[in-house]
Amino acid sequence: MDGTIIALFLVATFLGGFTSGLTGFAAGLVVSGIWLHIITPLQTAVLIAAYGIVNQSYGIWKVRHALQWRLILPYVVGGAVGVPLGAYLVTYINPAHLRIGVGILLIAYSTYNLARPSLTPIKSNPAINVGIGVLNGLLGGLTGLGGVISTIWVQLGGGTKDVQRAIFQPVLFITMTMTTLTFAASGHLFNVDILRLFLLGLPALLLGLWVGVRLYGRLDDAGFRKAILLLLLISGLSLVVPLSMFR
Repeated sequence: MDGTIIALFLVATFLGGFTSGLTGFAAGLVVSGIWLHIITPLQTAVLIAAYGIVNQSYGIWKVRHALQWRLILPYVVGGAVGVPLGAYLVTYINPAHLRIGVGILLIAYSTYNLARPSLTPIKSNPAINVGIGVLNGLLGGLTGLGGVISTIWVQLGGGTKDVQRAIFQPVLFITMTMTTLTFAASGHLFNVDILRLFLLGLPALLLGLWVGVRLYGRLDDAGFRKAILLLLLISGLSLVVPLSMFR
């Protein structure tokens, strides 16, 4: 990796840590918009999962007072099915098609909801949440983005920023852990190049996480919702940017 590529990698990693500290998720979304253009899809997926464990461990501690494990468990059960399936399919899916497809969905969702003055909460139940967990884990195993679907679903259910984070952050942590263990079992995690990248970016990640957490307390619930939607929009746009722009 030359100096420019390393700089892009570190900037993306810092921004990923920052957004995770600020909103509780989106690190994978932010970094993948750049990483998918400079490192391989497999490296991207493994690093997002491994860094996600670091991000979510601290995030869960910050909202520990609002944790409700009965609401979290269905997502975890579904994720236990989806993650191994996604990790198995990762070598059979065209990464370009996957990147563009996820990007388009994120752009459509975030644009629509940013244009709406308010959000009408959607009621759910454990069975639906298990299904969301399967889809969430599937995407996590395929791309490392193991929090996109669950975070969107929890946001659609409404609630304060702490209540939302107390659901989707533990789900993210467990999904990322399952994804990382799946990659480790398949031999991908202990690849020398991936370990080198992980250690290279870890200080930037921790710095970004610290800055983001410091700013989190200044957001009200409406600001929190808008911050998540804007991050989804930016991440979606970054995923569909032509590869030629990074050459």
